[in-house]
Parts: sequence; C-alpha cells; structure tokens
Amino acid sequence: MKLITTALILILSITGSFAQLFDKQEGFTRKDSLRGELSAFRSCYDVNYYDLKVKVDILLKRIDGSNSIYYTAVNDFKTLQIDLAEKLTITNIYFEEKPLKFDREFDAVFVHFTEKQMKGAKGIIRVEYGGMPQIAKNAPWDGGFSFTADKQGYPWVGISCQGLGASVWWPNKDHLSDEPDSMLIRAVVPADLKCIANGNLRAEMPDIPGFKEYDWFVGYPINNYNVTLNIGRYTHLEDVFTSADGEKLAIDYYVLDYNAEVAKKHFEQVKPMLTCYEKYLGKYPFYKDGYALVETPYLGMEHQSAIAYGNQYNTGYMGFDYSGIGLDFDYIIIHESVHEWWGNNVSVKDIADLWVHEGFATYSETIYVECMFDYQTAMNYLTAMKSNINNNAPIIGKYQVNNEGSPDMYQKSALMLNTLRTLTDNDELWWSIIAGLQKDYALETVTSQQIENYISRKAGKDFSKEFDQYLRRSKLPVFEYSLNAGAGGLAFKYRWVTPDKEFIMPMRYVNEKGEFIWIRPTSQWQSLNLTGVSLAQFKLDEEHFYFEGRMVKP
Repeated sequence: MKLITTALILILSITGSFAQLFDKQEGFTRKDSLRGELSAFRSCYDVNYYDLKVKVDILLKRIDGSNSIYYTAVNDFKTLQIDLAEKLTITNIYFEEKPLKFDREFDAVFVHFTEKQMKGAKGIIRVEYGGMPQIAKNAPWDGGFSFTADKQGYPWVGISCQGLGASVWWPNKDHLSDEPDSMLIRAVVPADLKCIANGNLRAEMPDIPGFKEYDWFVGYPINNYNVTLNIGRYTHLEDVFTSADGEKLAIDYYVLDYNAEVAKKHFEQVKPMLTCYEKYLGKYPFYKDGYALVETPYLGMEHQSAIAYGNQYNTGYMGFDYSGIGLDFDYIIIHESVHEWWGNNVSVKDIADLWVHEGFATYSETIYVECMFDYQTAMNYLTAMKSNINNNAPIIGKYQVNNEGSPDMYQKSALMLNTLRTLTDNDELWWSIIAGLQKDYALETVTSQQIENYISRKAGKDFSKEFDQYLRRSKLPVFEYSLNAGAGGLAFKYRWVTPDKEFIMPMRYVNEKGEFIWIRPTSQWQSLNLTGVSLAQFKLDEEHFYFEGRMVKP
C-alpha cells in the first residue's frame, strides 16, 4: 500500500499539483473570464510576430524589457486586450511612436487607440514594462521564475508557466488560440552566463557593462507558454539526426558544464526515440529550428525546440520506475519530446481541451514502447497506468475560464485511445489516422471536437459516444454481466450501465480456443450460450478496452 501511495503521489506531481485536482469545478471569477475568454477585445486582432527583449537582473530578481506586438486587425476596433501579471508594471505603450492610453483589470490590459483600426490593417504596438516577476514555488507545476544555483554555486535560472500563462513574465495576447507566426527573443543576462531560449541563436553581443545580449529566433508558430529563458553555465553539445528521407536535423544539448560527459552517454536514447516518433507521427515538426534539450533546475517542460530537461540523468521519473513494468528509459525525455508533435505542432485553442496535448503525449509513450520493445510490452505499459486513474472528474475542463480538466487526462486519455485503436480493428488505418492528425492539423490550433470528428470520420465509425463517455463524464462505463455454469458451458448475460442509454460500444470476450469474439452490448440485457467455456476459462478483453467490469448474480 505504501508503494502504491508513493506512486500515486509521483503521478499527481507529474500531472499537476494536488490543488489542481479540484480546480474551480463550480465557481469562476471575473479574473478567470478575463484570462480565459476569447472576448471581442482579443478576437479583433491576430498576432503575427513578437519582438521580445528582456533584461534579467539575477541579483535583484528583476526583469525589465519591451515587447513589440505585430498584428493584423480581424475586425474594426479601437480597443484591444493584452495580458501581463498585475505585479509587473507597464510604463508605456506606443503605436507609431506615439503613446497610447491603457487601463487594467487584474492581469488584463486594455489598450485604447486614438483612431479606429480597420479590418485588414496591420500595426505594431510596443509595450515597455518591468518589475519583480513571480517566483516559482514548485516548478513547473506552480511556475514562474526559478532563481537557483548549480552545485558549484553559479546562478541557474529557468522559466516555466504552462497553465499559469506567459503573461506571468512578458506582455502578450495570452490566449492559446493565437500563436505568432514567428518570434524574436532577445535576452540580456549577466556576461559570465549563457542564455538559451527557443529556436536558433542569431547573435550574441555585449550590452551594458556586465551584461550580454543573446538573440534567439523562432521560425514557426509557438504557444506563448512555450517561450522560455534558461540562464546558467551551459556547455553546448551537438549531434545530427538523419530522417528516413535523408534530411538532417540539428540536435543541440545545453547542459551544465560539469555534466557534459554524463549527458553525452545519457542522451544516446534521443535518436532512436526520434526514429520511432517519425515512423508513427511523421517528421519532427520544427526542422528549421532544430531539436534541443536544455538542462533545467526543474523537472521538465515541452518548451518548443528548447525542451526543459531536469530528470538529473536518471531513468524513469527521477529514478522511480514510472512504467510500472521495469522499463528503464528516461521518462522526461520520452514524454516532453513527443510534445513537439502533440501540443506544439497540434495545439489546442482552449486549455479545457488540454487532453489533446497530454493524452496523446502519454499514448505516444506507448508508441515508443511498442517501437523499441514489442506490442505486448506496450499493452503492459498501458495496463500499468490504470491504478493511477481517479475517475472523479471529467477530462475536459470548463471553456473560456482557463480551466484544465482532471489530471486523468494523461493516463485515462491514453487508455481511451488504445480502446479506439481496438475498435478501429485495423492497425494500418489507425496509424494513418494518428499520422494524419499531425499532417492535417500541422502548426494549427484545434478543439477537442475537431479531433474527435476527425478520428470518427477517418475510421469510418461514429466514436462520439465513446468520446463523451471518457472525456465528458467522470466515471467509466460499467460492463455488467453474469455467468451461469451449465453442462455444456456458460450462460452469459451482459449489458452496459452508463447514464447514456444509447451507449453501445462493442466489446470482446475470449472463447474456448483463446480467440477474441466481438459482442455488441447495449443498455438492455442480452444473452449468449458459450459452449465449451468454463468459469475458469472465461475472460473479458480488459487489456484492449478500458471499462469497469461488474459481475452480478445470474
């Protein structure tokens, strides 16, 4: 029991803090709406480009900077909303070098133009700001800036803000539905340290005495929360991955200088992993920007083209056998890297649909296991997840209030997807659907409903009831059945028990020859005579379907 409890605590720490388990399930505030709603003040413009410059004073734990926001007017407007944490001060906002008036409501900043911006017009506003940013209490789950020191005593700084939002440290349109097409990140840091951010390093140059500027360019759309800075005594290790079509992908590892040798050995698992993911998901989505792991003072985060790595060169999760079945790969590398596909390439419009990021990423861990080991090991890996699922809240959260659903979105979504693979009953078709999602929604923001409809359409089967059951209800569907042994075999009665009386998900049992036999349960009792099957032989297919089995008296 102690081991199970410890494992559960570890899983919950991976999937979110304990407080997030029941995060605002009933009441929401005006602040929540301002943060999460795609209001008219946000939908009126589309962000094309960010030019962010930030000076980080580590001694003072202070940041000062500016962000130029390049936009296109989607509708006519005179006021737009940007976002910045209340504790950070905006000193000026300029449009065409003229100051604009603005006012705040919590973290929302309403910028007022002197003249109406007409639909189709392009413009730039520059926001100047500064102050003491939020310090992370338990990064990356309770995020912000991590001002720490490495084991040699040198400063080591990182940023993590998923859920919390990028506006915790820089001004932007902090809504998942709008990603810039590209971005420049200019970081000014102490001259004796290096700064690693997203994309490719374009320049490094002296700044004011004692500081140096690092300019990083992101050549693709990027989630705001994926934008990051990593500051420390880094050394740079380089490698190259060759895709199946011969294209070369730059691989960069930025690690603390004293960890260079252990990192070289430990990161040997990266290229086999990329081979597996490209086989099933398609090519790495950000070839121009490259693939990078950056050592961080916190466990990990899927920062696009600068993946945060803090597993301290352990297998599993900080040395704990996260797989539950004795596999020894580095969980953080495998999970955070596949977010380059699920979360960074295919991104959601609202955090309520975060299962698309986390559920597919968790399911892709099993893709890795199946690729590197075998099919049965992958099924064992999935089965081991069941003990970590609570089934106490819906996976999809509340829309327009920046609300995540249940942490079950990780493992439960993965088991749901495995169930859908079984129901598709055609692996070639299934894998074409998974790869098709990556291709057809590449570099886009999507809704859960779009993903659900796509899978049903491509599979040629209506999975809407299954999606509703697993994503929008707390409890599992209950497969209720009875067995009555007779001279010739078993009398088998069965039905589904769920609030949706039209739920008719097919199921399988094992016959006397060990073969899977399909049945089509409904909410009404049905009966079968299973000849030649004893009670000891009877088995439901619990490995390939996720449900609660409930045996009742005949």
